[in-house]
Amino acid sequence: MTEHTGGPPTGTTAISVRDVTRDYRRSRTSLLHASEPVRALRGVSFDVAPGERFGIVGESGCGKSTLLRILSGLDRATSGSVQVEGRDITRLRDRQLRWLRQRLQLVFQDPMSSLDPRMRVRDIVAEPLVAQGRGASRGRVEQLLQAVGLRADAAGRYPHQFSGGQRQRISIARALASTPAILVADEPVSALDVSVRAQVLNLIADLVDELDLTLVFVSHDLSVVRHVCDRVAVMHNGQIVEMGPVADVYDNPQHPYTRKLIAAIPTLTKALSGVTAADLNQETPA
Repeated sequence: MTEHTGGPPTGTTAISVRDVTRDYRRSRTSLLHASEPVRALRGVSFDVAPGERFGIVGESGCGKSTLLRILSGLDRATSGSVQVEGRDITRLRDRQLRWLRQRLQLVFQDPMSSLDPRMRVRDIVAEPLVAQGRGASRGRVEQLLQAVGLRADAAGRYPHQFSGGQRQRISIARALASTPAILVADEPVSALDVSVRAQVLNLIADLVDELDLTLVFVSHDLSVVRHVCDRVAVMHNGQIVEMGPVADVYDNPQHPYTRKLIAAIPTLTKALSGVTAADLNQETPA
């Protein structure tokens, strides 16, 4: 399988990934022989330019979440290097990554599991600032809530009092609290109802433009990535198999796996292809 590498549109990088691998040890099944490691990432390389919207797409188990954890300093690469804003984070210890927590923030897939149900929204949004020893005023929290489309009085309520889309807006407000330069979104709309996905996607896109953020957007859905990203990397079996501008990859896919992903995107034509005329007549009111 050919590895594809590619550079961002400009000569500078917000994120630079070079030949990253990640191996995990299996549990031993024999006293005499060690189990073969599982290779989750196999020589991944790419660059992301400042201000770029970069998508990473692939099915479950392809390695995209492992890659995300390495980018954010939550996991370590087995080999290779990762640079964020010119600084190599590959071998830094946790206490040396404090600057990264300010410069790069995450929005997780399921807002209900990523928000502490015992904390009020004001404390959730202020949490990154408190962790960095900066503190957060009431006005700052209200400003962040309003930036994501929530009323200021939401600050005094708890996560369970909001809908899924509203909880994800709270997660985005928390991510923006430390004024990061890079926003990493891990399947941020996959746990939401279809009716609110477009609203949250548009919110993310608007905030990236307004705040001049670099966006790394991880998804299994190429149509979602096409909506918010400039460039996309397609992952399969721990490798990047295709990379380029979203429109080019979507309209003229080169790799068989990319074509498979695009063919799986639901459309009205596909939905009706298995419906017979008799079925339609049966559903038609008299």
